[in-house]
Amino acid sequence: MAVRIPEETINEIRQKTNITDVVSQYVQLKKQGKNLFGFCPFHEERTPSFSVTEEKQIYHCFSCGRGGNVYSFLMEVDGLSFPEAVIKTAELANIPVDNELLPQQNGFQAAGDSKKDQLIQMHEDSVELYHHILVNTTAGEEALQYLLDRGLTMETIETFKIGFSPKERTVLLQYLQGKEYTEQQMEESGLFITRENGDKMDRFSNRILFPVENQQGKVVALSGRLFKVTENPHFNEPKYLNSPETYLFNKRKVLFNYKRARSTIRKEKEAILFEGFMDVISAYQAGVTNALATMGTSLTNEQIHMLDRITDKIVVAYDGDNAGIEATKRATDLLTEETHFDVEVVSFPEGLDPDDYIKQKSPESFVEFVRHGRDTLFNFKMRYYRKSLNLNNESERLGYIEKILNEMLTIPSAVEREVYLKQLSEEFDLTLETLKEQFQQTFYAYQSKKNKGKQTEQQEPPRRAVAPQVQQQRRTIGPIERAERLLLNRLFHFEAAWVQLKSIDEHFHFLHDEYQMLYVLFESFKEQTDNQGTVEAFMDFVKEPELRNHIAELELMSVSEEMSNQEIIDCVDVISRKSTLENQLKEKQQQIKEASRQGNRDELRILMKEVVDLSRLLKNK
Repeated sequence: MAVRIPEETINEIRQKTNITDVVSQYVQLKKQGKNLFGFCPFHEERTPSFSVTEEKQIYHCFSCGRGGNVYSFLMEVDGLSFPEAVIKTAELANIPVDNELLPQQNGFQAAGDSKKDQLIQMHEDSVELYHHILVNTTAGEEALQYLLDRGLTMETIETFKIGFSPKERTVLLQYLQGKEYTEQQMEESGLFITRENGDKMDRFSNRILFPVENQQGKVVALSGRLFKVTENPHFNEPKYLNSPETYLFNKRKVLFNYKRARSTIRKEKEAILFEGFMDVISAYQAGVTNALATMGTSLTNEQIHMLDRITDKIVVAYDGDNAGIEATKRATDLLTEETHFDVEVVSFPEGLDPDDYIKQKSPESFVEFVRHGRDTLFNFKMRYYRKSLNLNNESERLGYIEKILNEMLTIPSAVEREVYLKQLSEEFDLTLETLKEQFQQTFYAYQSKKNKGKQTEQQEPPRRAVAPQVQQQRRTIGPIERAERLLLNRLFHFEAAWVQLKSIDEHFHFLHDEYQMLYVLFESFKEQTDNQGTVEAFMDFVKEPELRNHIAELELMSVSEEMSNQEIIDCVDVISRKSTLENQLKEKQQQIKEASRQGNRDELRILMKEVVDLSRLLKNK
């Protein structure tokens, strides 16, 4: 059964919660005037248009139009039901909740009715099975011992719900069939492969399995590392195997450990990016809990957008071998191209990866190295560009210096540039004045090229955007709609506005359907709450997200704190005049049909002129 939380509890939690405390765990907010702004968590954008108003306890994105209160925010950003959002709000805001409510969280019908919920529940069930096999059965003993020998503790294995899939290829299939999942659901999950004869078998076999979670912490995929790689040349199973792309899972949009690390990333004000799952897990166990990893692929624009929501600083800590160094270069290039990230690099020595470093040194040494053994991005680039050069060769030496001076154009700090120029001066026995002169020439050449580019940039599309923008077009709001919006705003906040409106026109009707719907819903809400409900509570009363967005827009209107009687009269007059004109227009159009049917040309000419005049009047309203 679904949970029904008492209305007084819902109101109490909302009233005790500051929406900023909750939203700031998902969005970096910065004060601008009375409000706070950040990058919208619901769509990709390159300029912050997401606003939180503490005074009214609402959020609104001026780009995509989404808006609401703290509950609707969590429902949208984490895909929660309303009761789940209420409970989570209490948790995030550290508000004690009646113990009678807490056990009922398991009654939220996790599988739900939607396709997404059912597939997520299937993955959660699969993780539970594989974790049980690893920790509690003889089939998982060897794999468990392998993980313990690698230095993982039982606590870490439990935290990450690591599991094991045995060699038998129908263990999961039989388990999920017993839970009455349908053939179609299993087909869409990506957890199985289908033989030529149509039979299904488990995709993952003889593998240590790592659950992959989405941004809300829900399992959407699995990643398996082959256990005991065989020497058989005919055996062609890959060492690492991920779930395929499914309805739930797109590897470009997932960062391993994102949900678990998010709060620490905000606290530390930086995210540490590793290459592999085991690196993240080992780092987490060592004490580095703001660690993330990509899904075995290069960093993507979608993942950068996820990072952009929670931090301004990225530390790239990839493997120390050649492949890791090249991956670091690609990642840092992508992070710094048209983004604001402060980027640092951890370069592991002697070709080690993070997991190896912990084993060879110690967890304490690892934490110290990750925290304090970093290079600036420019220092990394200097080492990167020289790694394949013979700097005793004059041509290669001059080419290297030219490359570094070009890279120095990206450094905004004059002090930092001075430091690197001195390094070049000392290493290559060049005067500082010579290098500065050469840098100035490089700078002027760059500016000249940049200015030429500006002449054609309107004709050429940008080469790459960090993330595609999904923005609604700003529409023009006419005088009629402005009157409707102001009237609704007053009705939300002043009982006197209702009294006056009913005295003017008891059967008043808004012209725009969405405003009429809000008018009807708010009247019903007032009756149910005995005129004691707030606009924040009304947002919970309204179920349609689009209508909640309109409420947020209306709440953010710049209007006087005081209401005047004349204001209501003027709004009704503007709206009613248009309504009267529309009715007249419909009546004239009907008369035109009748005059045309009767063949009365004189009457038709008169009516046509009246229709044109009425249409012109309506257009100007």
